[in-house]
Amino acid sequence: MVDPQFEITKDTSGEYRFRLRAPNGEIIANSEGYKSKSSCKKGIASVKKNAPKATIQDLTRE
Repeated sequence: MVDPQFEITKDTSGEYRFRLRAPNGEIIANSEGYKSKSSCKKGIASVKKNAPKATIQDLTRE
């Protein structure tokens, strides 16, 4: 795999989910369940739009 990719799957309860794979094939993110494929695709669009703006909030107590 050359580029990261989103994969849409359907779970055993019939909900759609997406996962994001890194270029090395490792899964780096999993979504919540969505009732429709359209909603799942909107979730992907939201991640694509908002992730570059995301900050890191470390909630560990170390």
